[in-house]
Amino acid sequence: MEKAMRVINREFIRFIVVGIINTLNYYMGYLLLHVVIEINYITAHIGSSLISLVISFFLNSYYTFRVRPTLSKFLQFPLTQLFNIAVSSSFVYLFVENLRIHSTIAPILSIFITIPLTFMITGKILKNNGDFI
Repeated sequence: MEKAMRVINREFIRFIVVGIINTLNYYMGYLLLHVVIEINYITAHIGSSLISLVISFFLNSYYTFRVRPTLSKFLQFPLTQLFNIAVSSSFVYLFVENLRIHSTIAPILSIFITIPLTFMITGKILKNNGDFI
């Protein structure tokens, strides 16, 4: 049990590192597309999001969970992002409307809930031979 917890803790730290790298990749891509190439901000956002999703898939496969990427896993991987958006949006709404937490603080608080949940979902998709669905 203790060994399993150490593995999960190391994976979780690597997951956080990948998240930071992915955020930087997204933002640099966004700035490149929007500011340098002068593409519309929404198009730049979507393009950068798609590029960072692909990079995140491979980083999480090879670095975080140390598994072989497959097409099946790749096709299921966007579910982690949809899950993250749905859960974080729900918590932001709950925090603001029900708990009266300021709307500038609520998204930050939701991260503390969504990151561990997204970590678990991502691990299930990437570690279970892509048979999550």
